[in-house]
Amino acid sequence: MTLSTPRVAAPVKKKRSVVQRFAADTAFMTFVAILMAFLYIPIWILIIFSFNDSRSLTWPLSGFTLEWYQRLWNNSQLQDAIGNSFYVASCATVLTLLVGVPAALALHRLHFPGKTVFRRLVVLPITLPGVVTGISMLNLFRVLGFDLSLETVILGHATALLAVVVTQVSARLERLPKSLEEASADLGATQIYTFIHITLPNIRSAVIGAGLLSFVLSFDEIPVTFFLTGRDNTLPMYIYSTMRRGVTPEINAVGTLIVLFSLILIVAAVIATRDRKH
Repeated sequence: MTLSTPRVAAPVKKKRSVVQRFAADTAFMTFVAILMAFLYIPIWILIIFSFNDSRSLTWPLSGFTLEWYQRLWNNSQLQDAIGNSFYVASCATVLTLLVGVPAALALHRLHFPGKTVFRRLVVLPITLPGVVTGISMLNLFRVLGFDLSLETVILGHATALLAVVVTQVSARLERLPKSLEEASADLGATQIYTFIHITLPNIRSAVIGAGLLSFVLSFDEIPVTFFLTGRDNTLPMYIYSTMRRGVTPEINAVGTLIVLFSLILIVAAVIATRDRKH
């Protein structure tokens, strides 16, 4: 006659797995919290110091004031720089989309010799350092006899950011079933009608995302702008020139407004790209 021993190994093993999973989840969440704090605490510090009553960046704050926003409102040079940045980023984004979306469609649909090489060459400008792109574009404009201006900056930004649109739209087109366009063609629709009513709605999120990314990258760009700008300053160039005197509260105020504008863009992008239930 043998005595059976109680089976306690399974509950103990299950308990250990729960403890290990909890420890792994806790470690991961701690890492994420530290990473998010590293990313966003500087932004909150910038926002807080934009309301500081003192010009010196010292803690604790000496008081609360809106003076720096008032000075920002009265600073015509800074306002001109902000307007120039919006002008350059908007035009560069539109130009990049007008060239990048058809280029992505051509790379997706057409088959021609050297297609792989051409695809790599399209991506090349964004992989090069901005200094190299800026000097190259500067030499080209000098040879062609163009005067440096905001328009040359727009062309430089559009050239450098073309790869952003092409890669994102191409990736979305690869996931688009070919049967949709084939069905539209079988029903007698023209290519333009198919693009407007079939293809474009399905790649809308990629186009909007690429446009927003191009706008942000163009708005913050310095190396290419440094070589191609003329007498007009953009906001990054204005901030770069004033950094010799240190970070002023007005710069903190500008940064706060840019953060607010970025949040508005994010919300608008989410609303524009979310799926609509019919």
